[in-house]
Amino acid sequence: MPSKPAPIKKAAKKEPAKKAEKAPEPAPEPAPEPAPEPAPAEAAPAPAETAPAEAPPAEPEAPAAPPAEEPKPPTPPPPADEEPKAPTPPPKEPTSAPLDLFVEDKNDTSVAIIWSQPGVVGPSGLDGYTIEICKDGTEDWKAANEDLQKSCRYIIKNQATGDRLKIRVVAVNAGGRSPPVMLPEAVLVKEVADRPKVRLPRFLRQRYVAQVGSKINLTIPFTGKPKPVVSWTKDGQPLDAKRVNIRSSERDSILFIRTAERDDSGVYEMCVKVEDFEDKASLTLQIVERPGPPASVKIVDTWGFNVSLEWTAPTDTGNSTITGYTIQKSDKKTGDWFTVLEHYARLNATISDLIMGNTYKIRVFSENKCGKSESATTAKDEAKIVKTGIDYKPPEYKEHDYSEPPKFTTALSDRATTVGYSTKLLCSVRGSPKPKVQWMKNQMIIGDDPKYRQICTQGICSLEIRRPGNFDGGVYSCKAMNDHGEATVSCKLEFRHAAVADASKK
Repeated sequence: MPSKPAPIKKAAKKEPAKKAEKAPEPAPEPAPEPAPEPAPAEAAPAPAETAPAEAPPAEPEAPAAPPAEEPKPPTPPPPADEEPKAPTPPPKEPTSAPLDLFVEDKNDTSVAIIWSQPGVVGPSGLDGYTIEICKDGTEDWKAANEDLQKSCRYIIKNQATGDRLKIRVVAVNAGGRSPPVMLPEAVLVKEVADRPKVRLPRFLRQRYVAQVGSKINLTIPFTGKPKPVVSWTKDGQPLDAKRVNIRSSERDSILFIRTAERDDSGVYEMCVKVEDFEDKASLTLQIVERPGPPASVKIVDTWGFNVSLEWTAPTDTGNSTITGYTIQKSDKKTGDWFTVLEHYARLNATISDLIMGNTYKIRVFSENKCGKSESATTAKDEAKIVKTGIDYKPPEYKEHDYSEPPKFTTALSDRATTVGYSTKLLCSVRGSPKPKVQWMKNQMIIGDDPKYRQICTQGICSLEIRRPGNFDGGVYSCKAMNDHGEATVSCKLEFRHAAVADASKK
C-alpha cells in the first residue's frame, strides 16, 4: 500500500502551489516541509482502508501528477501561460457596416444601387449581402434578394411606379449580420429625367453642301430620359412630308431626302424636349448645281495680235459661289475651239498671240464647285486681226564653219588573246567632213581581206579578226583622213595558244 500515500503527498503539494500564485516569493520555502511528513502519510492508510471506494476517485488525479512534478524548475509564469489557451478558436464576429451606398440608376420599375465592401471584415470572412427595402413611412423591412448577393451592385426590380422606398444593405458572415448602411432619403421609383441634349456631328456644324439629284441621309444623335419628343422645322416652318422624311429613335433622328432639289436648301432646326426641358440645334443645307453661262460677253478692242473682252456674271449661279471662268477662241477658218484661260476669276481678259489675217470668235463659260456651265455665252462681234504693211527683213547670219581635221577620241589599246577565238579592236574618231577610215596591219593596208570585218558607224570604228591564227599577231593601226588632215592610232596584238588540261593530253 505504499503507492496510495504518494498521491496524497502530491495533492498536498498542489495547495501550496496555489498559494504560491498569490505570493510567488515564499512559494519555495513550503516545498521542503511536505517532504518530512511520514506520520500523516502512515495515518492516511487507515481512512483509506475504511473507505476503499475513495481510491478510484484518487486515480483520475493521476493525469494531473505530471504537471505537479514539473514545478521543480517551476516559476509562476507557466500557470499564467495556460490561461490564454482557451480562446485559440477564432471568434465569430460580424463585419462592420458596408460603405458608400448610393443609387446608380433608376427607372419606372427598378432601382440600381451600388456600395463598397465593409472596412472591417474580420477572420470569419464575408459571405455576402442582404438588400432590404420598405415603403417610406413604414418599418416593414423585407429582403429584396433571396440568396446572398456576392457583388457590390444590385438591381431592385418589379417595383410600382411612384413608390418611395427606403433601402439598406447588411453584410452577412458566420458571425451574423453587420450593422446596416442605409440611404439617407427614400428613393422615388421613377425614371430619371435627364435634360435633353442634341449631339450635332462636327461635319454638320458648317454648311452641308450636296448636288441636285443626290440622296441626303443625315443622322443626328441626342440624349435624354425619358425618351425625348423630337420635332423638326425648316426656316421656322413645318417640314414638307412629301419632300423630307424624319425617322426618330430613342437615341437619334434621321433627316432623309430621296432626291435633293434646290428648293430643299435652307436652315433645318431640330428640337428635343423632355418635360419642361428642351434643346435645339440647326444645320444649313445647301443644294447646288452647275451655274448658267455669263449674262453677256463683249469684245472691247482689237489691236495688233491682241483682243480685249469683258463679260458679266451669270444670273443663275447654281445656288453656289462662282469660282471662275473659262475663255475659248475659235478660228473662223477651222471652226475648232481652243481654251485660252481656265479658272479665271476676273470679268475681263486679254487674248494674245493671234494670227494676222484670221477672224476669231470668243466665248466664255462660268464655273462653280459643281463644275463648268453646260453652255457658254459667245460674243456677238468677231475679232479680226488685220494685216499691216510691214516689210520683214530677216537678219543676216554668217554660217558657222564646223569643219575640223580627224581626231581620235578613243585610242586603240594593246591586247593579248587566244588563237582560234575572234577578236575585235575598237576606237572612236570625229571630224568634219566625215573622215575616211583605213585599217592597217604592220603598216600594210588590210583592204577587203575576208578574214577581217571593218565597220565604222557614228564615229565608232571596229576591226573584227575572224578565227585568228599564229601569224595574225602584230601592230594594227587605224588611220582617219579628210580634207583638213589625218590621224592615226595603233596597238600591239598578241595571240597565245589555249592551255590544254592534263587529262586531255593523256
